[in-house]
Amino acid sequence: MWGFTGILGKIISLDPIPIVWYRVLIAVVSLGLILPLLKRSLKLNSFREFLQLALVGIIVATHWVTFYMAIDLSTASLGILCLSTTTVHVTWLEPLITGRKFSWLELGLGLIVIYGIYFVSSDFSAQDYVALAYGLVSAFMAALFSVLNGKLAQTMPPSKITFYEMAVAGVFLTILLFARGEMKPELFQLSAKDIWWLLFLGLACTSFAFLVNVELVKRLGAFTVSLSINMEPVYTILLAIALLGENEIVGTQFYIGSSIIVVVVLVNPLLKRILSKPAI
Repeated sequence: MWGFTGILGKIISLDPIPIVWYRVLIAVVSLGLILPLLKRSLKLNSFREFLQLALVGIIVATHWVTFYMAIDLSTASLGILCLSTTTVHVTWLEPLITGRKFSWLELGLGLIVIYGIYFVSSDFSAQDYVALAYGLVSAFMAALFSVLNGKLAQTMPPSKITFYEMAVAGVFLTILLFARGEMKPELFQLSAKDIWWLLFLGLACTSFAFLVNVELVKRLGAFTVSLSINMEPVYTILLAIALLGENEIVGTQFYIGSSIIVVVVLVNPLLKRILSKPAI
């Protein structure tokens, strides 16, 4: 599902902030309708819980806005590859926030991912480097909300986490649109194509995917989930070639870097399995 998000940033004819605003708006409405039918409680136990969820909601909104800014300035493939650096941040954020033991293996794998990004950025233009900066900020925000959600999921159901984070992200972005003077009638003048793609983005790529992601972080840990999500560039690049013709834009270096990232994803579970076996 998330493999489509970068593609939709190019297909939908809106600026980054309106795209994310519609994304979270659709997600909140759909979750608000579906969760009560599934008998999922949305009751908060304390104001502290709300503040925790509100903080992560703002982080999520910032992550998505910077992500779409990167795509808007460059390609969908570049925007999604930047998210591969998420694993590096998770390596040091998770021990700090959750108290999990620091892993040198995870750090090493994360640094190899950075090396892959180096190949990708070897022949960038000035605008591409600006896009890269936005993409790297987005990756840090993705790591931060992933680790925080992993901790919150120990005491809260994923449905509650997702609903309130999307709701706060929506309020935050609404305030941002008003502050930027972009809350105008033109914002609501959407083509039929944009409406359908926004619904797909909000329902399938956000509500469903986000709920599943929070549950997976709870079960597998933030690092393993974020490293596995690095397969997202593969899906996005293939979709970008098929739908956007980006193979005519990116060169050999881009595919070398992408290959390095994919190898890291495949090697990670194998190394962990080998190292976790007791010595005979």
